[in-house]
Amino acid sequence: MLPLRPGQVERHTHDYKRNGTLSLFAALEVGSGTVTHETRARHTGADFLAFLRRLAREYPRGEVHVILDNVSTHKTPEVVRWLARHRRFTFHFTPTSASWMNQVETWFGILTRQAIRRGSFESVRALSAAIERFTREWNAGGTPFTWVKTADEILAKAVRKTQADSGARHQ
Repeated sequence: MLPLRPGQVERHTHDYKRNGTLSLFAALEVGSGTVTHETRARHTGADFLAFLRRLAREYPRGEVHVILDNVSTHKTPEVVRWLARHRRFTFHFTPTSASWMNQVETWFGILTRQAIRRGSFESVRALSAAIERFTREWNAGGTPFTWVKTADEILAKAVRKTQADSGARHQ
């Protein structure tokens, strides 16, 4: 990335080369602020299922509530069958355009700003290592996120957003 100047858009050098991409799966434990993550080459239902299996091993007892967006890989037949066999796991899907309700999305934003956005990675392996390093440091000092709005304010915003997305008018 080239340095920014006032009024100038962000841009790359002429020899910028993208060295690949990866998918990041992450789970935020809201009580402690710690993150369990896994990087994968793809973002398929099988990849998501592998991450769920990891969560089941990392959290062997108690209820596990998983907050998800509505991407299709979260709803494949294999995932649905797995969920039916693992009754202690409950999925909660955020409304469309309401990813802000999922606290792990806040963590994704912090990761992006502090470790990825302006980085230069010579390989996908180097990118994965940077994510691993950031997560390890995050977990060493992790604290829970604190909502700054009340539950009623959050739910009211979600309802307004849902109505706006559906074309309904607030009366």
